[in-house]
Amino acid sequence: MQALLHQILSGVATGGIYASVALALVMIYQATHHVNFAQGEMATFSTYIALTLIAAGLSYWLAFLLTVVISFAIGVVIERVLMRPMAQAPVLSSVGVFIGLLLIFNSVTGWIFSYSVKAFPSPFPETSRALGGWASPHEVGATLVTLVVLVLVYGFFRFTKLGLAMRAAAFNPASSRLVGIQVGWMLALGWGLAAAIGAIAGMMVAPIVFLDPSMMSGILLYAFAGALLGGIDNPLGAVIGGFAVGVIENLAGAYLVGPELKLTLALIIILAVLILKPAGLFGRAIVSRV
Repeated sequence: MQALLHQILSGVATGGIYASVALALVMIYQATHHVNFAQGEMATFSTYIALTLIAAGLSYWLAFLLTVVISFAIGVVIERVLMRPMAQAPVLSSVGVFIGLLLIFNSVTGWIFSYSVKAFPSPFPETSRALGGWASPHEVGATLVTLVVLVLVYGFFRFTKLGLAMRAAAFNPASSRLVGIQVGWMLALGWGLAAAIGAIAGMMVAPIVFLDPSMMSGILLYAFAGALLGGIDNPLGAVIGGFAVGVIENLAGAYLVGPELKLTLALIIILAVLILKPAGLFGRAIVSRV
């Protein structure tokens, strides 16, 4: 029973990381109706920036905040420079840009910071186990950080004028322009916010898996599975789906398929959702008249 509870709590902790990345994927999907395949590589690049700032002598949390700000700026620049000219481009062209971003960020990260595996510090002391020994302090701390971020994002989109304007711009750009909303800048801010959230996820997962240029590749697959499971057009559903995938991964990896085949679970979830319920558990099916 204790082992089962430990697996569930660990799954919730890793699921929080998946939920953060899934939320970032959904935010960009709502704005562009495309999946940002480079989200994981962008998060990895930001994590290396944080490690560089910490190595330069900054405290962890100051480096954390600066990395979030820098990542936000990178996301805005990418949208303004690369994605804005692709607004009316065919779908395959946009997919090509996303794949190109993935390869560029992966290569540039290795070129600048090297391809060697590096340890990333945790802000949570590992002197003792938390929750009666069922979870590590970092797992508990990362879960709390993720929950705080998700609550702040929810409050931003639900209760602020800027957040409501961003939601309107993503949902109906034409009507938003008629009421004076600068849709272009709202989409750029959405990209920036998604990049910042991805950076937080990268900094929370790096102490667990260690840091290398391909650190987020598997995590992006799990996050995509979570986003599809909850609903690729539903931010809350994507968050719930991310947590669910984390728990499923841990339990199935421990009791069914073993740790070597855990990544195949994400593929199974993706295929099952696309076949049985393409809109996800909390998404809405959209019918287009042709």
